[in-house]
Amino acid sequence: MKKFFIIFLLLASNVFGISLEKAENRIQKIVDELPSSTVTAILVYNPLTRDTIFQINAKKPMVPASNTKLFTTATALELMGPDYPLETVLYTDDKNIKDGVINGNLYLKGYGNSLFTSRDIDSMVTVLRKMGIKKITGNIIGDDSYFDEIYKRADWIEQEHSHVRIPPVSALVVNRNTVITYKRYRRGHYRRFIHYFKNPPLEAAEILRLRLRHHGIKVYGRAKKGITPENVTTLAESKVLLKDLIKKINKHSDNFLAECLFKTLGAFSSKKQGNSLYSTQAILDFINDNGIYSNGTSIVDGSGISKYNVITPCAIIGLLEKMYFDLRDFKYFYNSLSIAGVDGTLEDRMIHTTAQDNFRGKTGTLNGVSNVSGYIKTTQNNELIVSMLFHFDRGSERYYHEVQDRIIATLSAIE
Repeated sequence: MKKFFIIFLLLASNVFGISLEKAENRIQKIVDELPSSTVTAILVYNPLTRDTIFQINAKKPMVPASNTKLFTTATALELMGPDYPLETVLYTDDKNIKDGVINGNLYLKGYGNSLFTSRDIDSMVTVLRKMGIKKITGNIIGDDSYFDEIYKRADWIEQEHSHVRIPPVSALVVNRNTVITYKRYRRGHYRRFIHYFKNPPLEAAEILRLRLRHHGIKVYGRAKKGITPENVTTLAESKVLLKDLIKKINKHSDNFLAECLFKTLGAFSSKKQGNSLYSTQAILDFINDNGIYSNGTSIVDGSGISKYNVITPCAIIGLLEKMYFDLRDFKYFYNSLSIAGVDGTLEDRMIHTTAQDNFRGKTGTLNGVSNVSGYIKTTQNNELIVSMLFHFDRGSERYYHEVQDRIIATLSAIE
């Protein structure tokens, strides 16, 4: 009954609207009710008037969790552009394939296309069949040299219950570098098991080899890991555009896709190889080049899994403000965010408030960390940018979600 009464009062305030002063007082009261051990950092900002609406510890370094993905995707949009293709390409070193025989090797090279699947491999094989290819005398070689070979990181905290361990991060990906098997255990019931690739380029090459044979193309060589030579011919390619990829990263907070994009950033910006050093530098350069508040900022990965990431609300608001005024990229960035009460990680939040189908944001959750940042419109269509970061050792994730939702709904009700 008490919970229903609180919701009723909130809905009533949304219907009739509240003044800015009343909203500030209400938010402060919500914060004052938090457990005393909670570390709170909040900044609410109007980008058009450049007014700070509300702030607590706005310059305090906090663990951003998946709010880190905002920096990864925004940097990628600026450097690479929304229509940048992330590709997987099939090459051969045979210069004459008109005879229906590839007298040489096939090379499957990945350039950060983390959505590539065995179905896409079948499409490539179909292209070869239409070319009249019936035989391959050489090997099938998987090439993931666009990234380094560090597939895992020790600072991705395995005991975190807020996410599953991610598969190996590589430039060449097939089926998220994952194999799913089922084992029968009782009365016809099956248990699902997830296995991660141990050697992504080799296992990708083996999948291609098997699909070639399945479709009637003879392969005399073996599956191997290797490097694509310079003088090769492109046979087929599969790609995903950056603007489509970032929707999956931000709406669903996909750690694996974010880490693959993170290393793509490093490869693209350095013109060398995708690794964490180049990737981190690309994001830090983006922050500095755009005058985003950087004190206390440390970014070490692309997804926010590591608790070595540290960001302030000022930095997050600065990033969201930069994107807000970006005429080319804002619509792609904005559309990649979850919509309250509609989709993604905010699908079941802020329902039946004026924030529903209004707030666009990115959540962030780790053990003892609950964050949300994004854009909200008031009842008078004034647009606000909000970032809330909480560190806690008492209470549940759901409790802090409800706190965040109450604050955002209050902001949306401002007249």
